[in-house]
Amino acid sequence: MGETGSVSFMFDHVGHIRLSLSSGSSEEIFEKALEAGADDIDSDEEGHNIYCSRENLISVREVLEKSLGKLESTSIIWKPQTVEIVTDEAKAKSLIKLIDTLEDNDDVQDVYANFDIPKDVVKKLS
Repeated sequence: MGETGSVSFMFDHVGHIRLSLSSGSSEEIFEKALEAGADDIDSDEEGHNIYCSRENLISVREVLEKSLGKLESTSIIWKPQTVEIVTDEAKAKSLIKLIDTLEDNDDVQDVYANFDIPKDVVKKLS
């Protein structure tokens, strides 16, 4: 384990806004978010993620609320600069156990990671 902040250089401290899929199409969300001042947008099967600088979070949120309605969440997060894909089942199981242990600790407020486990590997572990 490292010291507090020992890997923070691998993450960007950014504003994050989450929208449901019912808020609009990816193209519509993309256009409105860019007009509002967002830096990055990605959509997945669960919803839309909009990223902006911490300083612009309030203004981007206000513009999006006016044009798109209710937002799922707004927060400041640590976004990984690169993501490692973990396909080895043993490593994936170990990482999941570590994250669960950290999240269960009362002294830990938030856990951020820079890995992704493909759905087929997660299904094998379930």
